Amino acid sequence: MIGKTLKNRYFIISLIQEGGMSYVYLAEDTINKKQVAVKIMKDETFSDPLNIARFQREARACAALRHNNIVEIYDIDEYKGKPYIVMEYVESKSLKDLLLTRGTFSVVEACDIVYQLADALMHAHEHGVIHRDIKPQNVMMQYDGGIKLLDFGIATISDAPNITQKDMVVGSVHYMAPEVLKGKGASPRSDIYALGITFFELLTGKQPFNDSTPVNIAMKQIEEPLPSIRKIRSDISPKIEKIINKACQKNPDNRYQSMKALKHDLQNVMRVKIHKGEGLFKSLFKRKKKDA
Repeated sequence: MIGKTLKNRYFIISLIQEGGMSYVYLAEDTINKKQVAVKIMKDETFSDPLNIARFQREARACAALRHNNIVEIYDIDEYKGKPYIVMEYVESKSLKDLLLTRGTFSVVEACDIVYQLADALMHAHEHGVIHRDIKPQNVMMQYDGGIKLLDFGIATISDAPNITQKDMVVGSVHYMAPEVLKGKGASPRSDIYALGITFFELLTGKQPFNDSTPVNIAMKQIEEPLPSIRKIRSDISPKIEKIINKACQKNPDNRYQSMKALKHDLQNVMRVKIHKGEGLFKSLFKRKKKDA
């Protein structure tokens, strides 16, 4: 693909990433004179109709959303019969990469990231999109502290049926809500659970439930209480722990019932006025700069 031009417009420069189903390339939009990312299916996955359906669902889900913290879709087309997506190029690293290279995030940084994610997911939920795969690997952090949520490949869309019955339980078992693991299907509250697990990992560097097999991890998600985060890290306030614990309740009725409610509690804990389109960390930085 390198050196080719798609649609007489997108010149492929280099390979950015290889995933299980697709390749992601850095390209130049020769009309707008800017860099973009092109995600195209692999030959070996293109033969499976289910993979094609999931790829198309990702494109449809992202294209329906316009939010500063969600990767933007510019174009959807085909190359030699294979679908591809042209999207915003995010020059950054995933939260998982940062956890592995620099370690855990400060409380302020983690709160900022989770606030931005909650805002992005609130927008998605309002448009009938449930992500279903919230985890640090699917969140990119830019150099200015802004985050971008990506990979809507297993998202559900309110006006589109699930691809298969089996498709209801796909996802990453470390972050899946108990009711989803039981086969009850995803909802905004299962995204809230995954966000709570992600919050826990950003602050501790590890997932709360782990074991040698996915089945054992799933059983722990269903049966075991969330470990006390303050026993792992003493600088975390009881109020932050309360937010994480509420997001990760086993019974979805006991969780936050919306991302808006989670955002509200997080903002109250940080006691920072949030300007539209900004995260907590950016607001703190601006306030400190003004006060200096």
